[in-house]
Amino acid sequence: MKAALIGVGQAGGKVTEALLAEDRRAGYGAVRGALAVNTAKADLEPLDIDTILVGQERVKGHGVGADNELGAEVMQSDVREVVGALDGVIDAQTEAIFVVAGLGGGTGSGGAPVLVKELQRVHEIPVYALGILPGRDEGGIYQANAGRSLKTLVREADSTLLVDNDAWRETGRSVTEAFDAINERIARRVGILLAAGENVEGVGESVVDSSEVINTLKSGNMSAVGFASADAAPDAGENVNVVTSTARKSLLTGMSVPETTEAGAALVVVAGEADRVSRKGVEKARSWVEEETRSMQVRGGDFPLDSDKIAVLVLLSGISRSERIEQFMERAKEASETVEQEQVTEDFQNDELDDLL
Repeated sequence: MKAALIGVGQAGGKVTEALLAEDRRAGYGAVRGALAVNTAKADLEPLDIDTILVGQERVKGHGVGADNELGAEVMQSDVREVVGALDGVIDAQTEAIFVVAGLGGGTGSGGAPVLVKELQRVHEIPVYALGILPGRDEGGIYQANAGRSLKTLVREADSTLLVDNDAWRETGRSVTEAFDAINERIARRVGILLAAGENVEGVGESVVDSSEVINTLKSGNMSAVGFASADAAPDAGENVNVVTSTARKSLLTGMSVPETTEAGAALVVVAGEADRVSRKGVEKARSWVEEETRSMQVRGGDFPLDSDKIAVLVLLSGISRSERIEQFMERAKEASETVEQEQVTEDFQNDELDDLL
């Protein structure tokens, strides 16, 4: 899939940079171009991709804090400038646009839905969101922001691919190390998804192409991706169980939104050297995913990759009934009510009337 990437906000910019770096490292050639958009100048300066600073009149390059309403207003004011900066990022060969954002902060959660809506108006190709949900310990304002942002993104984007920060966070790491590791995991998984159908070395028996990714994502407004890998024998006939067990691990323990198995549609991509990939294993894995997800729309195929391992990527679309997402939306609702009450109290305390004591 030939894709253009637009990172909005601090997390969005870092993930976009990681995705481009992974695409270049692996030689996929799937990313046509990348741009990072932010209201904070300091967050753009370290990035090794094209950048654009928005909201200078309102926030003077200092960011919007966690105010996603301000983030949305700033993006609305400057959205045409952002679209104009996409010349060379989106070209005639681009098959899809991904707007990447952390949904808990201000610029990403507020600006991403506005940008997605404008890109939908301007372009005929699919516009997807890659949204990163805040962890449970990241504070009420971030939960509330993410809930509102996700609700809007789901309405505006063709599909919203979700990553739960708690899914891949490792204990014992600093905050920076933890987020860097999560970004690397996102880049590896989404990198393989975007690379489906690209011209890579080796020829699979049933190679996945970009149309299968697009058709899978059509089936639902929220999606998630799973990944797992295992050592493989040189002979494909010995790897039937390797493929099926790796597919199980990908779906049951490797999803970007944990506790998510039921879906409207799914895509199973088995990556590895053509001589190692078992066609019987691919079909058995696809059948198992069909049964597990209770979906009649499960596509499957190969992805030629120069590796002595077998990797399986599972893309699920139409996951709105996921227990994890329902739990998140409930937290977001509760957090939103708390934040609104705190705001009312603050506004009253700042009223021009003096209190009695």
